[in-house]
Amino acid sequence: MSIWTRISEALKALASGESLSAVFDRLRTPPERSVAFTIAVIALGAKMAKADGQVTRNEVAAFREVFTIAREDEPEAARVFNLARQDVAGFDAYARKIAAMFGRGSRALADVMEGLFHIAVADGNVHPLEDAFLRRVAEEFGIAEAAFRRMASRFDAGAVPDPYEVLGLPPDATREEARAAWKRAVREGHPDALAARGLPEEAMRLAEARLVAVNRAWEEIERRSGAAA
Repeated sequence: MSIWTRISEALKALASGESLSAVFDRLRTPPERSVAFTIAVIALGAKMAKADGQVTRNEVAAFREVFTIAREDEPEAARVFNLARQDVAGFDAYARKIAAMFGRGSRALADVMEGLFHIAVADGNVHPLEDAFLRRVAEEFGIAEAAFRRMASRFDAGAVPDPYEVLGLPPDATREEARAAWKRAVREGHPDALAARGLPEEAMRLAEARLVAVNRAWEEIERRSGAAA
């Protein structure tokens, strides 16, 4: 059974009168946890794409880049996305529910945020209303301001990310501290760790992009250390 079929069944339960709380209670453990993650990115991503008053083709394409969709699942995936983007109302309450399920400040919620950033920058820049949306969701998720800025800088195509900031380190961190942070980030991006957090196979591209960023950050710190020596 594909993840899109499982998502469809969850939505049918909502349509039949089952409460959102009851549905999410059933989605707390693997493999249903991956359904919850996908619904979170779809619903919040679709509502955010609508936040600036329009849903562009680029934003829809970005959604498809986050989730690999088999041809036979395209109609179901499109239906889910279109249902979710109908309006922006209520997104903060929905974000609170997602946060309660995964745990405020958890790595899984950072994964969701990265999916939202990917969609937000699809049309070249983050609209002020989208930025406000992202900040409100981050607040509900318990994501610290420093972590939010770190994500934002990594998704800003016009900026060169500071390697220390990418690894969550102060600029005066030692090479050893940077190496430890890099290794920790690589472990967090391992497929087994991602699956344990609820990231579905269809969304592994998010992790691949993050891994590229942390590897580049470590390489730059290594280069600077070598130059200083």
